[in-house]
Amino acid sequence: MSTAILTGPPVAGSPLEGDLRSLGFDVVVAAAPDEVPGLLAAVPAAQRAAVVDPRLIGHRHALRLALTDPRFPAAAIPGALSAQPQARPALARAAAQAAAQPLPVRAAVSTDADALTTSLPDTLARTLEDAGEEGASLHRVELGSLVATVPPDEPAREAARAAVAAVDEEAVRLRSAVKSRDGFFTTHCISPYSRYVARWCARRGLTPNQVTTASLLTALIAAGCAATGTRGGFVAAGVLLIASFVLDCADGQLARYSLQYSTLGAWLDATFDRAKEYAYYAGLALGAARGGDDVWALALGAMVLQTCRHLLDNAYNEAQTPDPAAPGAAGPANTSPTAGFSDRLDRVGWTVWARRMIVLPIGERWALVAVLTACTTPRITFSVLLVLSALAACYTTAGRLLRSVTRRARSSAHAARALADLADAGPLSRALSAALGRGRGGRLPLAPLAALVGAAAVVALSLWSQPGSWWPVLGAACYLVTSAFATRGALDGPLDWLVPSFFRAGEYVTVLALAARSGVHGALPAAFGLVAAVAYHHYDTVYRIRGGSGAPPGWLVSATGGHEGRTLLVTVLAALLHSTGFPYALTVLAGILALLVLVESIRFWVSAKAPAVHDEGEPA
Repeated sequence: MSTAILTGPPVAGSPLEGDLRSLGFDVVVAAAPDEVPGLLAAVPAAQRAAVVDPRLIGHRHALRLALTDPRFPAAAIPGALSAQPQARPALARAAAQAAAQPLPVRAAVSTDADALTTSLPDTLARTLEDAGEEGASLHRVELGSLVATVPPDEPAREAARAAVAAVDEEAVRLRSAVKSRDGFFTTHCISPYSRYVARWCARRGLTPNQVTTASLLTALIAAGCAATGTRGGFVAAGVLLIASFVLDCADGQLARYSLQYSTLGAWLDATFDRAKEYAYYAGLALGAARGGDDVWALALGAMVLQTCRHLLDNAYNEAQTPDPAAPGAAGPANTSPTAGFSDRLDRVGWTVWARRMIVLPIGERWALVAVLTACTTPRITFSVLLVLSALAACYTTAGRLLRSVTRRARSSAHAARALADLADAGPLSRALSAALGRGRGGRLPLAPLAALVGAAAVVALSLWSQPGSWWPVLGAACYLVTSAFATRGALDGPLDWLVPSFFRAGEYVTVLALAARSGVHGALPAAFGLVAAVAYHHYDTVYRIRGGSGAPPGWLVSATGGHEGRTLLVTVLAALLHSTGFPYALTVLAGILALLVLVESIRFWVSAKAPAVHDEGEPA
């Protein structure tokens, strides 16, 4: 139970107390403002505390946004603010400071219109803002069309009540549950009704995590239907895949609708998206195999391409991140013609939707896969998906390259650390980097060039060598040396965001090439499982960094071998066991890696204290 402190006697006929209790607050009334510090001290330290002006008139959802959102240490609207336990000491000091100024504070709760000057919660909010203490930063809620005001007299109160009545609060709440930036298919074909699914779930007490789990189960059933290899199974799989996506949208909308944000929920939502998509690929490949068509190479290629695209996106975004330790820091300025042209295109409405569709986001991608599954064959589905995904990757990467080559500022130290963590260098690469000595960035993009050369060498030798050849092992050794060279200095250059993605492509495509070239039955499905386990490890790293928790522990990175160690091991296994044992070796390796990364990941996210990260909805 949280506690809300009214700074004075309730106004007759006001629904404020009832609204606060409906939001889960125990309401305490201060006889005078100078009692507020003592009442705050009486609230248990582990509870959220709110300070509310009793004259506040506004929508209940405005109170909900300010007083119950778990993402912010402190939040405020006119006439009300709340503080979570970590911000409570700062709020107590602000209240004590306000109590030391008796005249303005008493005027803040006076019923005499001439004496009214300000509201105590607003005074406390300004004090918190001015103090700017770490862990107690104040979030000012954007109310949009919602109303929250402290009227000074009766005519103003009547006007405020009329303003509240003029707004359909439920419509605003539903609209704000939808993300402000989403793909065309999601925005126009899913969200118009998935928001009502979210409200239905909220009214029945369901949590976003439960809806996320339902979405996963639906996708797994869809994969099972696809694995039957029948036309009826393919049609059912396509329908269920869309149903899974509706639930996938609804879980985030439910979180925004009811403000049920959590660190665990953010992780589940992100990781289950990948699990659903890649499980569906496996189901399609199994279904094709039942019909006599082996498309495991296409399925694995689709997974590799999607994973590399996602990790490339995250590496680029991290490269633009300012150092949070530097007050007022901003990301590197970008004055390239490409960035200016993109900004001009944003002013033309239809181009925004066209560019969102070109990048093939998850909504468009799942709709494409669902329709193709129901109407065509798995081979056609994967072939079209690969072609369109490759075009989307070329489009986004070309734009980012054009932006990056003209960027004058180097990435922040924080961004360079994030890129180094995303690189996933293991003990072999780290030891060789130390032996090579620390490098210094120059005008040439040496780090991405080295990563590209090494990745290209091991992939090329894996593709062109005969099964059982030791040439791929030589390529992996070259890859080890170039990866050590690429990461021996800070990854703060304009193009250094490419380095982790080159490593991902080098490792994943090497596994794909060796499995495909081996010609051994079961090698490609085993390779699919191995890449899925490694991709999960890399996604987990992305989500930890995005949540502000840093990279996985060093022991886990060492135990998994790093990208260069795993690549070297797979090439050696392919040379030694190419005849029959290669699929078994890949399966065992996949199982060991999956066990390591899953156990540590689940342990971390269940107990994580990192702040929840969720995409915002439309402004209220």
